[in-house]
Amino acid sequence: MPTLATSISDEIQRNNAAFEAHFEQRDAAGIAGLYTRNGVLLPTGMEPIEGQAGIQAFWQGAMEMGIKRVKLHTNEVEQLTDTAIELGNYTLFGAHDQQLDQGKYVVVWKQQQGQWKLHQDIWNTSQPAPTK
Repeated sequence: MPTLATSISDEIQRNNAAFEAHFEQRDAAGIAGLYTRNGVLLPTGMEPIEGQAGIQAFWQGAMEMGIKRVKLHTNEVEQLTDTAIELGNYTLFGAHDQQLDQGKYVVVWKQQQGQWKLHQDIWNTSQPAPTK
């Protein structure tokens, strides 16, 4: 459990900063290590991706598609014993800091062996669908 001096929001903020840093360093393995062993990604238009190896491959693919930087912003956190639910917004950037996407996300965090880890991660764009 977080100490009185460290709130769950502070822990999530630290983990989100680590996610952003690993992404900029193109360290998909570092990102995968922020998830539980049986963590799940729920990306738009895809089947769920389970486990750290699949999560690492997904984020490596995102980097190879040209996403250079991720910015995460937490709007709300609700803690339920060893689980927390985070609601936030993301922005994705490409080369020359060009904005590629922005949207919202929900992450279910689990506390495992004294550390908060992403367990279930779902997001979707806030940008309008392309017109034909």
